Amino acid sequence: MRVLVVEDETKLARLLARGLSEEGHVADVAGRGEDALWMAKAAPYDAIILDVMLPGLDGFATCRELRANEVWAPVLFLTARDEVEDRVRGLDTGGDDYLVKPFSFAELLARLRALVRRTPGERPTELVVGDLRLDPAAHRAWRGEVEVDLSAKEFALLHLFMRRAGETLSRQRLLDGVWDMAFDGRSNVVDVYIRYLREKIDRPFGRHSLETIRGVGYRLRGDT
Repeated sequence: MRVLVVEDETKLARLLARGLSEEGHVADVAGRGEDALWMAKAAPYDAIILDVMLPGLDGFATCRELRANEVWAPVLFLTARDEVEDRVRGLDTGGDDYLVKPFSFAELLARLRALVRRTPGERPTELVVGDLRLDPAAHRAWRGEVEVDLSAKEFALLHLFMRRAGETLSRQRLLDGVWDMAFDGRSNVVDVYIRYLREKIDRPFGRHSLETIRGVGYRLRGDT
């Protein structure tokens, strides 16, 4: 899951980004609503965590502008403003959920997972493609009855492939989904991690589910 954190309190923004990273997700940080607008249009985020009290454009105005610019990633407002009117306003400007500070990080993660499952259509709590199974909440994956031990990046890559099973994903799409904006896209890191993933989900089981589409990218077969 790739998340945009829009928070002007530097310490909290770093804590959120670090916590998401430790859970195997990718987090980019914006300190202003204006920055969030161009970043959200430049990268395919799975969710956006949005503070309300921001310098410049506040969170409500930022969310309204995101929707006006056809950015449909689910928005979770994270703010100290807990009045009913604020919650209503946040949802009416295009937000999808509202969490009040102080908050539990475990609850924040659960809410993000729920938002991603609902967008753009209903998604189950576990992903299943053929005999591959992945549990995003528990960070566990299986081939049949055998649990597969994956690193955080390998897990994130498999998660993206399973959510887009049957689709051919370009190297750039994989970079956008699994690595943050600070990463040097000229690296061959995607090919390296594809190889790592094949060594864990395919070769030990005599499978060839992760296909190379020459000149385009990679695809996880839908009948793996």
